[in-house]
Amino acid sequence: MKKQTITTADAPAAIGTYSQAVRTGDTVYLSGQIPLVPGSGELVTGDMRAQIRRVFENLRAVAAAAGGGLDDVVKLNVFLTDLAHFPLVNEVMAGYFSQPYPARAAVGVAALPKGAAVEMDAVLVLRNIRPKKKTKTKRKAKRRRR
Repeated sequence: MKKQTITTADAPAAIGTYSQAVRTGDTVYLSGQIPLVPGSGELVTGDMRAQIRRVFENLRAVAAAAGGGLDDVVKLNVFLTDLAHFPLVNEVMAGYFSQPYPARAAVGVAALPKGAAVEMDAVLVLRNIRPKKKTKTKRKAKRRRR
């Protein structure tokens, strides 16, 4: 299957040997986003809520570049250096997602790149691909004429 690289200046540039996202068919795999400000590459200033919001905004920007949005997320992985922030993730997430919510995992980690306290990656399934119409076979068409 063909792979398409997704990039946008509206989210932080990749800081390693990876793509912001890769699309194959109607599935898009978004790389992990930390709370970096697009353009500057610096961590967002502010509290944990600001970091979580910045991550969701970065994910939203990459999803939009792929032709989708956060409503297309089917799987979200959350990585936290302190799982005590998990209730805050839920609270902020409610402002970005509506039911049915994506499947999700939350994992406590020792450290994240650039000293971030949160990182998230996601999988999207784009809904703009229409199923192929069924066509009648010649045999069925002949039976109907009789």
